[in-house]
Amino acid sequence: AYERRFPTCPLIPMFVASDTVNEYKSEDGAIHVIERRCKLDIDAPRLLKKIAGVDYVYFVQKNSLNRRERTLHIEAYNETFSNRVIINEHCSYTVHPDNEDWTCFEQSASLDIKSFFGFESTVEKIAMKQYTSNIKKGKEIIEYYLKQLEEEGITFIPRWTPPVTCKSESSTSHTRRPVSPAINIPESATKEGSNNKEILNTSSSPSEPTAGTPDDKLDADYIKRYLGDLTPMQESCLIRLRQWLQETHKGKIPKDEHILRFLRARDFNIDKAREILCQSLTWRKQHQVDYILDTWNPPQVLQDYYAGGWHHHDKDGRPLYVLRLGQMDTKGLVRALGEEALLRYVLSINEEGLRRCEENTKVFGRPISSWTCLVDLEGLNMRHLWRPGVKALLRIIEVVEANYPETLGRLLILRAPRVFPVLWTLVSPFIDDNTRKKFLIYAGNDYQGPGGLLDYIDKEIIPDFLGGECMCEVPEGGLVPKSLYRTAEELENEDIKLWTETIYQSASVFKGAPHEVLIQIVDASSVITWDFDVCKGDIVFNIFHSKRAPQPPKKDSLGAHSITSPGGNNVQLIDKVWQLGRDYSMVESPLICKEGESVQGSHVTRWPGFYILQWKFHNMPACATTNLPRVDDVLASLQVSSHKCKVMYYTEVIGSEDFRGSMTSLESSHSGFSQLSAATTSSSQSHSSSMISR
Repeated sequence: AYERRFPTCPLIPMFVASDTVNEYKSEDGAIHVIERRCKLDIDAPRLLKKIAGVDYVYFVQKNSLNRRERTLHIEAYNETFSNRVIINEHCSYTVHPDNEDWTCFEQSASLDIKSFFGFESTVEKIAMKQYTSNIKKGKEIIEYYLKQLEEEGITFIPRWTPPVTCKSESSTSHTRRPVSPAINIPESATKEGSNNKEILNTSSSPSEPTAGTPDDKLDADYIKRYLGDLTPMQESCLIRLRQWLQETHKGKIPKDEHILRFLRARDFNIDKAREILCQSLTWRKQHQVDYILDTWNPPQVLQDYYAGGWHHHDKDGRPLYVLRLGQMDTKGLVRALGEEALLRYVLSINEEGLRRCEENTKVFGRPISSWTCLVDLEGLNMRHLWRPGVKALLRIIEVVEANYPETLGRLLILRAPRVFPVLWTLVSPFIDDNTRKKFLIYAGNDYQGPGGLLDYIDKEIIPDFLGGECMCEVPEGGLVPKSLYRTAEELENEDIKLWTETIYQSASVFKGAPHEVLIQIVDASSVITWDFDVCKGDIVFNIFHSKRAPQPPKKDSLGAHSITSPGGNNVQLIDKVWQLGRDYSMVESPLICKEGESVQGSHVTRWPGFYILQWKFHNMPACATTNLPRVDDVLASLQVSSHKCKVMYYTEVIGSEDFRGSMTSLESSHSGFSQLSAATTSSSQSHSSSMISR
């Protein structure tokens, strides 16, 4: 049955073709080894295939059939990108030691990604997705070919016997045995162990291989009221995992509903569910997540500018959460709060969701274990694709996926603009397949038509901003005032860290003492990107290139300025004896940046060497007709105490081939996105070598 999937298998769409490269048969017919080169069409983003320069991936598969021991061993490894990625897979079909009518199947694999054009995380997600899909379809495919054999009249295959005939009791004990139809066994019929093990029952016995004992039964009314429909196998898995927690876990034992979420997230594979549940329980204890609703109060800026909140329930009784993402200043929230506070707020939302599910279960008299999320993207533009914001979003998704599985019942995405596919391409690989199936996406006003919002939410509670009659008390968002922005040092003083520090750095700029950052470029045509805010004073931003490395960076002690600075550093790289045009050159025109401005941009490098980003104090020009300073200049200079400026910045270097498909492309990131700027694209200044926009 297994051999019938070659040279290609219609049940495995990505398996395009295979060629036999080596074959061996022993003289007695007991051993048959065949090696094939398999051609696969991996389900990966077109952009990734283009960057990798391949349309197909080739694997070498070696199948070793031993009729004497009644085993089939399958080994596979990748031929394509073998210097960047190492994939090894091993499968085996063996006879069950206690019941010869059962076939045991074991499968394991290893993945080692050394490097992959900067897309290591994406490749890992794709590989795990493909592998999980193969595991799920393995039993289905083998049963398909078993049935095909039976339809062709092949109901048994004689046991292999040695060529030399010898009479013994054992030779007469193994007579022809009819092969019964393959029966469907739940995927949860797994044996405990580190690998995926599954038993295919080919005997005529009607009993299931791992039926629960009478003591493993839960009260039927309790299941119906709080857990929903469970098969005997699923019920047994829940009982076994709960008992294991009671015996081994030191701490609070989660409720059955919570344990069940982790089992469902891993298709009732106890080993996998136990692993992620234990990791989550440790994480919850470490960060006191169980007490977050009682002990943590969201900062006022979140209450004012985070455009999300709970709003009644959907037609299935699930709590409904509304998020007006298009109206939210994601960059402002990250800069004012840091990633820690944002994550903590999202966790509090999830904890509130769990609490509301319990309440709705009591109200509606049936199990409600998930909620519905309605996301309005009206106003989403390139500003929302600001790279640090997207990184923060991916981190939030990662934490929520790991610790709140199967809590999202449905996600309704409304008024998706043209920029949405770009965000979706980046985010989707980090979202579990089961979760992705719950997404419903509507462009424009499609949500008002058939199959739209009314199919899931009662007309009486559709929010007013979507054309409904119900007043929605979700904050409207808007721009976070830059006066609320905080420095990296201030954000570092937060309490328990759920993540690493902010990716932004702060620097002080003085008159006569600019702050400089060194970037070494090995490959020409790389792209240097930057994003900074002028927190105090006016500065001039420059980019220089030098063929030789500058002196080791020296930090200004600030003694010459008689100023003590609680935060922000000052590094100078360009030696006083260097001459512009001889030792280094200017590669971009100077950019004058006023206090309060945000600047994002990029520069495509033309030569390898050393690039220096410089923030320099901006001297106020004197009046053209007199040597006396203007009144405005005097007043402005008084605001810059002791000739000091302050900037918060972030820089990154990426390959030019990745630039257009990356969120690091900061063109059209105009900070005046109020009323969800229609004029974003017109605000960016585009040059052949760089793109700078404020």
